[in-house]
Amino acid sequence: MTLTSAGYSFLCVLLAAVLTGCAPLASKDDGEQSSEVAAIAELPTPPQPMLPPQDLTQDLLYAYLIAEMAVHRQQYTVAAQAYLEIARKTRDPRIARRATDIAVFARQTALAVEAATLWLQAEPTSIPARQTLASILISSSTLQDVRPHLEMLLAADPKRTAQVFLQINSMLARHADKAAVARLVQDLARGYPRIAEAQLAAAQACWNADLIDAAVDSTRAALKLRPDWELAALFQAQILQYRSPAEGLAYYREYLKAYPSAKDMRLNYARLLLSERHSEEARGQLVVLSAAEPQNPDIALTIGLLAVQMSDWPMAESHLQRALDLNTSGSDTARYYLGQVSEERKRFDEALVWYRSVVHGEQYIPAQSRIAGIMAKKGQVSEARSMLKAIEPQTLQQRVQLTQAEANVLREATAYKDAFDLLGQAVEKLPNVPELLYDYAMAAEKVDRLDVLESNLRKLIALKPDHAHALNALGYTLADRTDRLQEAHQLIDQALKLSPDDPFIQDSMGWVLYRLGRVDEGRAYLERAFKSRPDPEIAAHLGEVLWMQGRRDEAQRIWQDTLKEHPGNEALQGVIKKHAQ
Repeated sequence: MTLTSAGYSFLCVLLAAVLTGCAPLASKDDGEQSSEVAAIAELPTPPQPMLPPQDLTQDLLYAYLIAEMAVHRQQYTVAAQAYLEIARKTRDPRIARRATDIAVFARQTALAVEAATLWLQAEPTSIPARQTLASILISSSTLQDVRPHLEMLLAADPKRTAQVFLQINSMLARHADKAAVARLVQDLARGYPRIAEAQLAAAQACWNADLIDAAVDSTRAALKLRPDWELAALFQAQILQYRSPAEGLAYYREYLKAYPSAKDMRLNYARLLLSERHSEEARGQLVVLSAAEPQNPDIALTIGLLAVQMSDWPMAESHLQRALDLNTSGSDTARYYLGQVSEERKRFDEALVWYRSVVHGEQYIPAQSRIAGIMAKKGQVSEARSMLKAIEPQTLQQRVQLTQAEANVLREATAYKDAFDLLGQAVEKLPNVPELLYDYAMAAEKVDRLDVLESNLRKLIALKPDHAHALNALGYTLADRTDRLQEAHQLIDQALKLSPDDPFIQDSMGWVLYRLGRVDEGRAYLERAFKSRPDPEIAAHLGEVLWMQGRRDEAQRIWQDTLKEHPGNEALQGVIKKHAQ
């Protein structure tokens, strides 16, 4: 008997009948790789190319049943080995593909490589087979093993070459040697000098390898081939603003002169202007965007969100409302930020209406947290806590957000010890969640537990070395509450390199320099921070330095003007009281 297409189909039907009622596949790692599980759960669909003739022996049928039963019992390595053995005997591309899928899922690299190789040998023109084999080899072999497969993928279909180049960096992302990846993609791109996507792929690979100048050159080559290609222009702008914000701004201006309808470029130009504190110019770009596409809900929503960042509440409100009126898919986002705008404008009852209109989605828990915060401001602390406790979190992230919200309610009520205890219990249960470690450290400062603050921030920095706020918080605390000033300066300097435009980190640098006796340098940082963000704590520090330099009238003016906007701020009240004596 020969395993023809009809015979194979009959076998599939037989197996489906045998396996009816078996337990469905479950992921090994609590929900991870669900898409891979789904791929394993069903046999690849016949019809395929000509199948090799094969006797349907009892041994073959038995091996097939054993392999499939192993899958359904989650014995994935056993299943991969069994399917690979069948593939060796049958040379059937569908069997080889299934062996490959299961071996990949089981993280059995050697089995996966052999199975994918068999699949490609059985079906030499299959692009999925070659892509799969290349992907497996990328994480397990040298790039030289991968190169011929990439070359064949690029050459297989000239109509798809550009698309393959756009995907190639994603395929190579898992390879650890980024410089080697950059060399490989550059070499591949040289074979396609007239394809803009090839030059952009080379630019992206160079960027990933920190070869900034090479990335700029390759992006320029892409734009020379396609001057109006906004994707390449956006990437070029990103590289240039990394080298220098001024260089990035100049590029945006020149590009928009030539292509004024490039909306994504204009949006990103507005974002960069905003991050560089050019608020009026950013506002002008948003007005141009709004006028150009008044009926585009996504543009309206984006402008509204940028206006929130600018604290331009009238502009934010009008565009968020327009986004809502235009039925944007981000309606919950619009409602949430309309609530935030109303809250910032002290229209608390209106804010509550907006927050309560967010009934699902990723903004739901943040909205409930805001509701609790407003309730706490009204003195309804126990009610706010009860409301938060009644919410059943669906994810770990929601659980963390609800804990943070409850701690914030307690802080609002100046119940600092209760907030400290609550966060301590949360960290005990979830010891490696960065958000909880940070909040617990900040709560520890309020109850003078600097030992807890330092230990939690150091743990957070160990988990996330680029956590600028953790570095800054530890550095500032050491500068303000201890004599470990050199250590504090090092931490704050590290934070400032990670986030040079953050006014709170600039404030910390100003304060530690002042405490080190470098008063003029410190004042310059504090003035820059206060100009960027007239926060009451920054005002307290700047006024303190000015006072010690004999500029007391200027210090008093800064304190009093800021106090009008923030009458309850403890730091500001404390420094005013200190110098009133």
